[in-house]
Amino acid sequence: MTSLLIHNIQIAMPDGSVMDGEIVVENGRIVNVSNESIKGFNGQRWDGQGCLTLPGFIDIHIHGAAGADFMDGTVESFETIANALPKEGTTSFLATTLTQSEDEISKTVNVGKRFMEQTINGAEMLGFHLEGPFIHPKQAGAQPVEYIRKPSFALLERWFGEALDSLKVVTLAPECDEGLEVTRRLVERNVLVSAGHTKATFEDMSNATEVGLSHLTHFGNAMSGLHHREIGVVGAGFLLKQLHCEVIADGIHLSEDMLQLMYKKIGPERIILITDSMRAKGLLDGSYTLAGQDVNVTGAKATLADGTLAGSVLKMNEAVQTMRNAGADLPHLMSMSSSNAAKRLGVFDRKGSIEVGKDADLVLLNDDFQVRATICRGMVGYSRDGSSK
Repeated sequence: MTSLLIHNIQIAMPDGSVMDGEIVVENGRIVNVSNESIKGFNGQRWDGQGCLTLPGFIDIHIHGAAGADFMDGTVESFETIANALPKEGTTSFLATTLTQSEDEISKTVNVGKRFMEQTINGAEMLGFHLEGPFIHPKQAGAQPVEYIRKPSFALLERWFGEALDSLKVVTLAPECDEGLEVTRRLVERNVLVSAGHTKATFEDMSNATEVGLSHLTHFGNAMSGLHHREIGVVGAGFLLKQLHCEVIADGIHLSEDMLQLMYKKIGPERIILITDSMRAKGLLDGSYTLAGQDVNVTGAKATLADGTLAGSVLKMNEAVQTMRNAGADLPHLMSMSSSNAAKRLGVFDRKGSIEVGKDADLVLLNDDFQVRATICRGMVGYSRDGSSK
């Protein structure tokens, strides 16, 4: 039995309060959360040095990091990304695909399923987010137009099997889904359907939410914007309470004033922080690739040659810090970075908050929200300065 006691920490409790205390972990699960010194413990001890301890971040929309991309279609790339994510406090993720050929997507899905059967000390893969190829060509963004196609449930079954094993989120353009048939069938299988890369009208969105569409992919980006005579998908995000909104809080995809507006008017209960990061995250500025396209990375910005945004190099702890600067308080930061995603994915029984019985997914942050250490299912996934007893 592996045991770990983390002491000298400020624990962010599920109700939003902060408690000085200790956490005991056994076999990957939290078995004790106490505001008193725990006696008689004989396992490994970890000094948190007064760090704020939050539930591990959950990134439901990420393409790559550390030089790897899920669409590389290799176990090594999945491992590289999973091992890199704890450095930013991420303990769980959805491997996100891109618009590519049927064979390339099939290869990535098959490799990802094999990877999910492995046991690693890094972030846990919870399944797939299929972003494309069922999108609108006029809102392709950095997705290759030549591989875009109409939504097809038969194709989804070829990729994921009739049970749609491991498929958690599908991004599609609802106006391209004839009769909303694919949307309906996905909702029946408990797969989250997200509007993204879309030119949908507000009426299109209203109709889609009536049959179960409940999510917006990277809100504000690659979707019809707000106009005073047609409020589009952005307007739907503000008005339709059924919609949960992915947010890339890097100050590039959404301005700081837009982030404040979203926080105040959409509300933290419907915001899910994501990175949408590509393979350049964690690396130096330079030229990289995304879906076979050249991407130039300068500072915090990743663009195609024509200036189109091509994902990000954002880290989750940076997104949380940005939302704190936008006025979000600690309980809301935890919701947007962890518990909202856990609830949406149906894993809140084991992730998304610091409670006895849940997975020991924890991130220890200093006052500047820099990651000092990340615990993934009870194992040290990252430590900035090594273990401290």
